[in-house]
Amino acid sequence: MPAADRPPLQRDAIVAEARELIITEGLEALSLRRLAGRLGVTAPALYAHVRDKQDLLRALAEGEFDALVARFDAVIEPDPVARVKSHNRVYVRYAQENPELFRVMFLFPPELSPASVPAGVELPGATRAFEAAASAVEEAIAAGSIVADDPLLVALALWSGSHGVATVLQLGFGLPAELERAMIDEVTDRLLAGYRP
Repeated sequence: MPAADRPPLQRDAIVAEARELIITEGLEALSLRRLAGRLGVTAPALYAHVRDKQDLLRALAEGEFDALVARFDAVIEPDPVARVKSHNRVYVRYAQENPELFRVMFLFPPELSPASVPAGVELPGATRAFEAAASAVEEAIAAGSIVADDPLLVALALWSGSHGVATVLQLGFGLPAELERAMIDEVTDRLLAGYRP
């Protein structure tokens, strides 16, 4: 498209095109030069909108975490244990639907108090997603449905279980859908059983 006919380059459009490139060709296919070519500009033109590839990936991951949090927020379960289970299912489903984007998301960790990560590495969206899932754990402990002294440890254990299932399912075994669904429930139920009163 001739430059005169092209809309002005904007950060959102760059991130959206990077997202599409990653979805269709994988994370390894992303380069600023390749992205610029897809947008019909030169690579240096991108630097007016993104500092570098890392900045671009952070923006992309932030958007994906926002989408995941929206799915968490859509879970309407008054029982906090049922909400934990639903959040874990949502998490695994998101990973299955967005395998390459899921990889991008976990280039950036959440901020986990009292733990700390180097400044600038943590991602606010990742922190919001973790806190959304962890809040159900805290409510379950407060209600006496889960017995634990450290809500962060419980939330990390549950996240590790669901992340493990998501990672295993991305290996492409071609398991029946009902077995895939049963896996996340099995892992979550087994973990929760260790915290039951």
